[in-house]
Amino acid sequence: MWPLARRSRKMTRLLFLNQSLSSNPKPISHSHTYYNYSVSRSFHNSISNLSLAFLHPIRSPAIRAFCSKPSSAVGVGSPPSMTEEISYLTQREAAEIDEILMGPLGFSVDQLMELAGLSVATSIAEVYKPSEYNRVLAICGPGNNGGDGLVAARHLHHFGYKPSVCYPKRTAKPLYTGLVTQLESLSVPFISVEDLPLDLSKDFDIIVDAMFGFSFHGSPRPPFDNLIQKLVCINNYNQTHQKSSAIVSIDIPSGWHVEGDGGAEGIKPDMLVSLTAPKLCAKKFFGPHHFLGGRFVPPSIADKYKLRLPPYPGTSMCVRIGRPAQVDISALRENYISPEFLKEQVEADPFDQFRKWFDDVVAAGLREPNAMALSTASKNGKPFFYSSSRMVLLKGFDKNGFVWYTNYESRKAHELSENPHASLLFHWDGLNRQVRVEGSVQKVSDEESDKYFHSRPRGSQIGAIVSKQSTVVPRRHVLYDQYKELEEKFSDGSIIPKPKNWGGYRLKPELFEFWQGQKSRLHDRLQYSPKEINGQQVWKIERLAP
Repeated sequence: MWPLARRSRKMTRLLFLNQSLSSNPKPISHSHTYYNYSVSRSFHNSISNLSLAFLHPIRSPAIRAFCSKPSSAVGVGSPPSMTEEISYLTQREAAEIDEILMGPLGFSVDQLMELAGLSVATSIAEVYKPSEYNRVLAICGPGNNGGDGLVAARHLHHFGYKPSVCYPKRTAKPLYTGLVTQLESLSVPFISVEDLPLDLSKDFDIIVDAMFGFSFHGSPRPPFDNLIQKLVCINNYNQTHQKSSAIVSIDIPSGWHVEGDGGAEGIKPDMLVSLTAPKLCAKKFFGPHHFLGGRFVPPSIADKYKLRLPPYPGTSMCVRIGRPAQVDISALRENYISPEFLKEQVEADPFDQFRKWFDDVVAAGLREPNAMALSTASKNGKPFFYSSSRMVLLKGFDKNGFVWYTNYESRKAHELSENPHASLLFHWDGLNRQVRVEGSVQKVSDEESDKYFHSRPRGSQIGAIVSKQSTVVPRRHVLYDQYKELEEKFSDGSIIPKPKNWGGYRLKPELFEFWQGQKSRLHDRLQYSPKEINGQQVWKIERLAP
């Protein structure tokens, strides 16, 4: 990622302090759109022409992080749009940016290496789930690209993968020996080149190519020439539709020139994780997964180089470049790995078992653990000829049942008035669990509805009045106009009255099913149904076939 040989930080600072404020690199030309791979850019100023502008406040940030998935690249002073372009770096520009990062901007090599390795690991985790792609081999070169691979291997271990490392030309510097020590302390195995299998695909699901970075030039020397050929062989297996490992290259595929490609005989990775910004050679990358990592480019650099980069979603350390690869929906599947869910170990009462699982979900930090699919149906299929489902939020549960709130004039309310039976489905993906509950439904008391209504935020109370749920709205702004009108009306803090057509429902369970995902689709399913024994109602527990 960054060259091995570089000036000391002190000397670099002096270099920048002596440059003219008027010197600026030419703006980068962008002919590469965010969704295809063609770009050209020109940059003729050397590092001696860079100025103190990097140390000055920047008027407008060039890169922003958003909490939604990216749909565009974002540049200086420009809002995102579907037609925005993305910037690629030449070898010289990439080196200059590293000099700036580790010069006046105060980054150290180990900081950048840690961020880069974490970006690689998170990119891998985005596509290759450890339940399917567990065995990872990181092939690390002697430079900083190899260091990125060592850091990535450590993070992958903590993400639940089983990494191994091939590190044939070790660097004796403390930074690198420390990374090796960290991996050894985690019992991550180091494999010599001689001990690698002839066919890497038999022993590994993912190969991390961390041999050479953008500063590499010339022909690879032993043993890396042979290692590159092993990865080329994996590409050949791919072409014959045999099972093969996924190849993930860090920054540039090893053996490629930073401004060219690897030729017809070069590595063709399945994933490329570009760092800082994509390099020009990435134009020639046509694999299914291209990610940008290294969320450390400050606005000063982005502004100076007129970089256009996709915004990072939320707190993520990586972002996909371009559209995701076309997916074969029929091939999408998860091989769940979960603890056994045994009849002998569950609670006798399904309410207690639900409480136990619900507490697990809350402790795991899953988003909206109280979200549930509510399914209803009219009595005779009129006026609707199908059952209907929607996501609602559970607002309370006890031995009497499960409670949610809604508009009493909505479609689900009309169906419940005709057919007071429903089913609830909780899906907790992070724990490989589902719970299905079936039963009869009745309205909660007005007092209970009123109490909950006034516990809600005032904005939600006004929203409940404005929304005539399930009716046709002529335009979106109609709702907002009504909302603003009521917001003004109740701006004095007076009590907002609960609408008469708004309140709660309670489902009284007559059947529970607890589902735990397992390997090879042999899922655990335990069903609770009521049974009377000696005049008392108890819950009968039965195991169902998956």
